[in-house]
Amino acid sequence: MIKYNYSLRKYNTFGIDVRTKRFISPESVEEIKNLLISNELDNENCLILGGGSNILFTTDFNGTIIHPLFNKSSVIETGPDDIIISAEAGLEWDRLVEWTVKNDLGGLENLSFIPGSVGASPIQNIGAYGVEISNLITGVHAFSLESGEHRFFSNEECMFGYRDSIFKNELKGKYLITSIELRLRKSSGTLNLSYGKLEQRVANKGEITLKTVREAIIDIRKEKLPDPSVTGNAGSFFKNPVIDFHKFSELKNEHRDMPSWKTGDNKYKIPAAWLIEKSGWKGRKTSRAGVHDKHALILVNLGNATGNDILELSNLITQSVNDMFGITLTKEVNVI
Repeated sequence: MIKYNYSLRKYNTFGIDVRTKRFISPESVEEIKNLLISNELDNENCLILGGGSNILFTTDFNGTIIHPLFNKSSVIETGPDDIIISAEAGLEWDRLVEWTVKNDLGGLENLSFIPGSVGASPIQNIGAYGVEISNLITGVHAFSLESGEHRFFSNEECMFGYRDSIFKNELKGKYLITSIELRLRKSSGTLNLSYGKLEQRVANKGEITLKTVREAIIDIRKEKLPDPSVTGNAGSFFKNPVIDFHKFSELKNEHRDMPSWKTGDNKYKIPAAWLIEKSGWKGRKTSRAGVHDKHALILVNLGNATGNDILELSNLITQSVNDMFGITLTKEVNVI
């Protein structure tokens, strides 16, 4: 069904009240394939919108929003120790994680309770608690918005990086992802509990299993992150910056309490939340937008904020961090 001059307020977790010229919600891969082949979208400005959990609209969208609804999952291949599954783009991400844990399939448990859809996961290379989706993806199926042709992207061809992929760079806005393939373990195997105090939180729940890892991560996320249905937000607004050893040494001498993680190649990742809090922004408000009082990486809609209210706040934060630390924050959220 095609809708015109359609409100996107319930399709973005910031709750920004903007409209799109045209809104299409295909219910099957075949439907979107036929739509592309028919050239109905020819020369149209298109945006693929899943759960809207990583986007900030600053104006109405003068084009077509495609909101995939197809959400099937299936087993493709089974081996002695692992299994490859397929999940369609419209499936809610956490429903997929829940299903894998219930079926004793390991790999996605650390990515529990991340908002959004399956189709968005490779674009952003979503990650949490020491795991990135790129560690598990074997391939991505997509259609070219220009030609309507199907293409399979191998893991290598996706060019994954930290919260990054080819779909955010060279191929941004050029492909519609229809499904992803994931290689999962057939049992819990070796669990990744190295991030922060995760191991202790899991141990407090008793036996360490996929189920208790998922439960602990959901608890942690609920403690730190506001519910988008109550307070509009898009989760982490900025990426954690990576700096070289020279810059790291300089800052560490000035700020002994600065947390960090070595990432290889003699580089260090610094928590953006720490930088923002040290710059005095945690819990602060400007007009109708603010910084969450429990997690400085979360920018929130305090009620009827515009996208520009939130964007202006993010720019003020970026300037403060740069002035204090000489580090330029990069937005994780896609600004439209």
